[in-house]
Amino acid sequence: MQSFLLLLPDFALIALGGLLRRHAGLGEAFWQGVEKLVYFVLFPALLFNALARTRIDPGSFAPLFAVGLLTMLSGLLLGLLGRPLMGLGAMAFASRVQCAYRFNTYIGIAVAGKLGGAAGVAAMGALCGAMVPFANMAAVGMLAHHGQASLGRELVRNPLIIATLAGVVFSLSGASLPEPALPFLQRLADAAVTLGLLAVGAALRVGRSEGGRLGVVYLCAVKLVALPMLAWGLATLFGLTGTAFATAVLFAALPSASSAYILAMRMGGDGPGVAWLISATTVAAALTLTVWLALLTGRGA
Repeated sequence: MQSFLLLLPDFALIALGGLLRRHAGLGEAFWQGVEKLVYFVLFPALLFNALARTRIDPGSFAPLFAVGLLTMLSGLLLGLLGRPLMGLGAMAFASRVQCAYRFNTYIGIAVAGKLGGAAGVAAMGALCGAMVPFANMAAVGMLAHHGQASLGRELVRNPLIIATLAGVVFSLSGASLPEPALPFLQRLADAAVTLGLLAVGAALRVGRSEGGRLGVVYLCAVKLVALPMLAWGLATLFGLTGTAFATAVLFAALPSASSAYILAMRMGGDGPGVAWLISATTVAAALTLTVWLALLTGRGA
């Protein structure tokens, strides 16, 4: 119950976003504008702020980075193995398989802050920021292969990758952000979490999804059950403890990223199918994240 109460405010924001989308008279253009604002401005500011203000020690961060990368790679491989269950064409499958390994950083930052405070936010921000380029390279690579887009062009202009690299470089340089920039970036970061969760709720889709139901269940189970179990084992194997251990497991347990839908739409993929899968993993995560958070709390992480 305590774990559920910790997550309740964040999932309440998601539910509020869904209600506003359907009953507040705010048109599609409004929510498209919110998504663009979060994706191109607020979310990059959150990533840069988290990384630039964290002194990244490559040696101590390496085990957490390795667990995150291996977990995400496993999600990709398990997702690819599920293609026979989907009954979809190449482009539609390339769009949806993102949901087996991509992660919703908005929810991750919110949950990490509840469990680990500032240290949890910094660890989750650093891990998500480090994983964003790999997640985007995998997703853009598959979509570009089956579509008409250029992988290199998509990567160099991706705002999440740009913000991550900028934050890492700034952190490694040893420089400090000027005092006026700190509250400015923090306000943008706070707005990113709030508006990001509202946008997640507004993007929820109900109804039936094309493709095999077994494939949908399979991808959801990979993302919300198999990957956290794998991350738990890998974190133990790599000797992670405390905040790092909890961050690795929570990272793996996050629902699929809403940016997967934006990317699929931008590259001519199956946007509606991706939106439905994101909705399914987000709704199911209200239960599964509660369970994983309870297990971590009981472990003392």
